[in-house]
Amino acid sequence: MFVIQDIAPHRYDRTYSLTPAGPSDYALCCRDGSVLLRRQGDAYTLPRFAELGLSTEGTRHLFAMDEVGCYLTSAPEEAPEDFEYMSTQGLRQVRPMYVAFAAITALQLERWYRDRTYCGHCGTPMEPSTVERAMVCPRCGLTEYPKICPAVIVAVTDGDRLVLTRYAGRPYRGDALIAGFMEIGETPEDTVRREVMEEVGLRVKNIRYYKSQPWSFTDTMLIGFYCELDGDDVIHVDRSELKEGFWQSREEIKPRDGDISLTSEMIERFRLGEKP
Repeated sequence: MFVIQDIAPHRYDRTYSLTPAGPSDYALCCRDGSVLLRRQGDAYTLPRFAELGLSTEGTRHLFAMDEVGCYLTSAPEEAPEDFEYMSTQGLRQVRPMYVAFAAITALQLERWYRDRTYCGHCGTPMEPSTVERAMVCPRCGLTEYPKICPAVIVAVTDGDRLVLTRYAGRPYRGDALIAGFMEIGETPEDTVRREVMEEVGLRVKNIRYYKSQPWSFTDTMLIGFYCELDGDDVIHVDRSELKEGFWQSREEIKPRDGDISLTSEMIERFRLGEKP
């Protein structure tokens, strides 16, 4: 299975550029947490400036996809015919994968630019850096870089059993793994131990790194780990974070086809008996 950043043979180039947009470049129109895409049957494409009849003035370069520039630009009030605004939830189902990846990365950068309009130290309007992806205060020199929050995803195993959870108070209702953000002064392994203890009251050992995933939906860098139960297997759920926490055997776990998250990939690998 594939996660959202697995877009080969397409190529994502994050190189910072001040090159102006042209009519054949991609126009990424973001509005209220959604991004404008063109629908072609069951697939989607990134719209170009010429297709939308949009001006290339005042645009901001975000990245390139297959050597075509992707620019943040003003969004039309209504989606033109054959186009639609896709929410972050809808983007999880968009195919091909490179279109979904480009769209959600654009939304992440649009949020960051919007939230960095003013300097957090002196209140002066910020200006884009001329040399790197950053916003700079012309008065006090404060430099802000894109927001990336490190977090762990943890698969706790005990033989052929895996700890699954269900979130409390979140839109996603499906099965998940233990997850949590790193705190100041913590290593990822320390975060694994703390989050597992806080959320389900278990001790773990043999912590092994599996894979990472840039998760633009929440400005997060996910770091995946497998680990093993160490001692008592009785789960004590933190109700402020989770609705449920429970053990499930490989035979009981349902297939996770079509999901683009690291969580789903890790659950599916365990279900299939593949070593991390």
